[in-house]
Amino acid sequence: MTRKKNENGLFDTSITRRDALKLMGGAAALAGASGLGFSENLFAQGSKKPNVIFILTDDHRWDVMGAMGHPFIQTPNMDRLANEGVLFENAFVTTSLCSPSRASFLTGQYASTHGVVNNFSRWDPETNITYLQHFKEAGYATAFIGKWHMPGTGTGLPELPGVDLFISFTRKDGQGDYWNCPIYKNYELVTEPRNPYITTDLTDYAIDFVKENAGTPFCMYLSHKAVHHDWRPPEHLKGKYEDADLSFLAPEGDKYNTMTGNNFIEGGMDDMHTRYRRYCECLESVDEELGRLLSTLEETGQLDNTVIVYAGDNGYIFGEHRLIAKHCSYEESIRIPYVVRAPGIIPDPGRRAEQMVLNLDLSPSLLELAGIPIPDSVQGESFAPILRSAKAQGRESFAYELFRDFPFGGRVPPHKAVRTEKHKYVEWEACRDPELYDLENDPREMNNLIGTAEGDLLAPELAAELESLRQRFNLKPGMV
Repeated sequence: MTRKKNENGLFDTSITRRDALKLMGGAAALAGASGLGFSENLFAQGSKKPNVIFILTDDHRWDVMGAMGHPFIQTPNMDRLANEGVLFENAFVTTSLCSPSRASFLTGQYASTHGVVNNFSRWDPETNITYLQHFKEAGYATAFIGKWHMPGTGTGLPELPGVDLFISFTRKDGQGDYWNCPIYKNYELVTEPRNPYITTDLTDYAIDFVKENAGTPFCMYLSHKAVHHDWRPPEHLKGKYEDADLSFLAPEGDKYNTMTGNNFIEGGMDDMHTRYRRYCECLESVDEELGRLLSTLEETGQLDNTVIVYAGDNGYIFGEHRLIAKHCSYEESIRIPYVVRAPGIIPDPGRRAEQMVLNLDLSPSLLELAGIPIPDSVQGESFAPILRSAKAQGRESFAYELFRDFPFGGRVPPHKAVRTEKHKYVEWEACRDPELYDLENDPREMNNLIGTAEGDLLAPELAAELESLRQRFNLKPGMV
């Protein structure tokens, strides 16, 4: 069955709430028995600290997930997280590029502050403190497993204080390979036999860490290479979606030429349909590995004492606006999946949250859920109140920033944007005039309102909001 996108650019969705209702009953019983209710952090009041697992994928756009009503992809384990937790339907990154976004997840800061402005920016361990370090100081066992992708020293990997286990790779400037990727464990090249497929290999390390630290509070950051190109799925999934109907892809996209929009680096001589199918097959592999990790948590009795967050580092444009890849502030580029499973904290599992949340909200949220003080240097806002209550107030706007990223993003000039619940206003630093979109009535951002009567009315207010955010967060010019 093929489902079409609705007027908001979303797939029509019909998620079963049976499991969610079952969990609600169980959670309510637990609350009643304990007398704690749901208004406070159960973990913080108990004798046992919560474990924390953050799972990050690369280029996972928000709508490629069963829980988002995708026409054919099968992601039962991601869907399980959504059915047993909260799925944020309006989740965004503040820079739609791998390294800056990843640094924002880790620090809770805008790229202007942490200084990782593109994929060639060096991580500064003297000024950047990750939430992993705060968890370590609070007595947690900590692990970073997977894609780091920020230049460091020595092997190319960074100093990462406060991390007990550091598993990563440097191949292709940190992008890694899907097959037989060399792995470093605590900065030493691993020579022992490993699974040749990277998504499985990284999950193996994560499962070992979970088993080894059963009974000890731990904080783990599992960062996959998938689903970044060049999209090479495992053998058992290769070709699974060969006959999938892709008629829902953007009508303006060039299906047989991915080099459109002057994108001669991330584009190529291959066709869009093949790319999209391989992308889905690689993502399904991530879902399978997520299932293995969830099973391990269940088997070791840790699942319901573990906060699990799943997110993507940025979206991906598959033909919209006759573009491919990311960088731009279009919705397809900046929207991400963001799912949180936190038993005992969420009173109504299976909820879809409409509040806007960001990549830089992860750090303060995890710290708050674990009862660890949030440093003043953090610029994000904790989404823990939204987990506890559907009525919690969200932010009204946020700033987007893109810095010069030559040659990969060379076709996209540096720019700043402000996104509100209803509009998006973009100011370019070179060669382009401002843009303004009505996201309610034009969710695909096809009609620039600049120069229209409506645009003339809205632009000054939105420009002022962008300037206010620029001042508040000390956002820097993007021509670095």
